[in-house]
Parts: sequence; structure tokens; C-alpha cells
Amino acid sequence: MNKVFITRKIPETAIKMLRQRYSVRLNKENRKLTKKEIIKGAKNVDAILSLLTDKIDKEVMDASKNLRVVANYAVGYDNIDIGEATKRGIIVTNTPGILTETTADLAWALLFATARRIVEGDKYIREGKFKGWGPMLLPGYDIYGKVLGIIGAGRIGTAVALRSKGFNMKVLYYDKKKNNILEKKLGAKKVTLNRLIRESDFISLHTPLNKETFHLIGRKEIVSMKKTAVFINTSRGAVIDEKALAEALKKRSIAAAGLDVYEKEPSVTGKLLKLNNVVLLPHIGSASYETREKMAVMSAQSIIDVFRGKTPENVVPYQVEKVAF
Repeated sequence: MNKVFITRKIPETAIKMLRQRYSVRLNKENRKLTKKEIIKGAKNVDAILSLLTDKIDKEVMDASKNLRVVANYAVGYDNIDIGEATKRGIIVTNTPGILTETTADLAWALLFATARRIVEGDKYIREGKFKGWGPMLLPGYDIYGKVLGIIGAGRIGTAVALRSKGFNMKVLYYDKKKNNILEKKLGAKKVTLNRLIRESDFISLHTPLNKETFHLIGRKEIVSMKKTAVFINTSRGAVIDEKALAEALKKRSIAAAGLDVYEKEPSVTGKLLKLNNVVLLPHIGSASYETREKMAVMSAQSIIDVFRGKTPENVVPYQVEKVAF
């Protein structure tokens, strides 16, 4: 019987799907496993259902000569050594598409929360400071009619941009490829990164993390933003220089930021924790009941497909045509 290692408890539907067919080894504790524990759990298994917090590298793969598939419970897969997996013929899958709309919703939630100082307002009320309406009480920034800059116009970036139509925003996007959907539906313009950063009132980041995008938004880019700019990141923390961002927010050289991801999760740069012009969330971009369930089912189905000799629909792009199925 095939053996499957699930590195952390996921929605029960997916666990049942696998237990009905295979021998399942499950981490029942609600915490991230250590590297040593992951290696132990992966010993002699045929499949690993991993989370984005699990580093699946050569050492983990060495734990089982039988390993055939790693199903990553996330759309990103920078936590997996894809090159090593490909070399060994191990199939790697992710969960694209499913969490697109949910993450786009959260990006807009952060945009509103930062622009209109929602979290500050809530805290203000709870601390008993509200004594009545005032003309200068917590003024924020208008969203309607402003310029929205999308860095990374893939599935999620596109979904975020499309939501701007109701706010009559001008959309600029930076991506390697032309986005016909955004240009046709919104009249969006493909521009250089520098132009997007200089002209945008709201900047939303949606690129994967790789060698090319590490610190794509560094000190130079941050100081080029408008003083009234609001920066949103729901992609990966290390795409931006977190320390440089914290300094800019502290100096008020940009207006605000909304972050769902961090450079060295779960750690957050200390300066950010002390600022009231940044909204911080614990990486919950895909955290709706419906989406997390669908992600789990897709991950489980990927493993079932591999064991049945079928090619999963969601093999990571790098491996397409490079792994023999």
C-alpha cells in the first residue's frame, strides 16, 4: 500500500480521500514541524503533502527512495527544491487558480484598511478615545479615481486589478507578458517598474519569489514612491526589503502599507510592529473556509492521480515536459 505523509492537519475531506486508499502518516499537532521531524515523517513514503512553511529539499527527499510526488498546499512553491525534485523524477504540484479570488479579496481588504485607517479607528474606539466627530479625526486617502499599480499581472494580480473597475481607477501593471484582459477591460497600461512606482497611488505586489524577484522592491524603489502611496503585499515577504519599508513608513516618506507576508516568517521586522500606519496580517490570503477546503482536495487529488498513473492538472510550470509521468 502506498504511504502518504501529511505535514500538518488540513481540512478533513482531503484526509479522508487519502485514508480511504492509502496508509496516511499525519502530523496532528497544530504547529510547524522541525526539519528533523519532516525528515522522520518522510521516511519511506511515496508522497508528501506539504505546506508552504515546510522546506522540502535534498535531505528530505533522501529520506525516501520511493518518493514520487510532493503536493504543495499552496500556489507558491519556493519552499521546494524544484530542480532536485525534477532530477529525481519526483512530481511537484501546487494549488493554482483556487485561491485567486480569495487572495484578491484580501488584497482589497488591506487596501481599504490602510487607506481609510480602519485598524487605527477600531483601536481608537476600544481605548475609549472617541469623544465625538471631528474634522481632523483620522483622515485617510480616497480610493476612487486614483492610480492602481499591479506588480505581477498573473492570476491574482489580474483579479485584484479587475476589482478596481467599480472605483474608476487608472491601472498600470508591470509584468514580463502583455495582459490582454486588463488592457481590454480596464484600458490598463503595461509600464516599466520605475514608472509604476513613481505614478501609482496604490501599489499591490503579486509576484512569485525566485532569484529574479528577491528584493525586487528595495530601498531605491521605495524612496521613489509618492509620499501618499499605499503599498500592499500578499505575495511573498522577501520580494520587498522589509527593513527599508519599515524605515520609509516610520519617516512617513510613504503613507501606509498592508502586509500579509513577511521576509522571514513568522518573524516580523520589529519596527513594523511599533507603527500605526501599517496593517499586519498573519499570512491569511487564502484563508476562507471554501478555499482552504478546495486547496486540500486539489492536493489530495494530485497524489491520487500520480498513484493511478495519471498526470495531475496542477504540475508546477517548471516541471512541465521535464518529468516523465
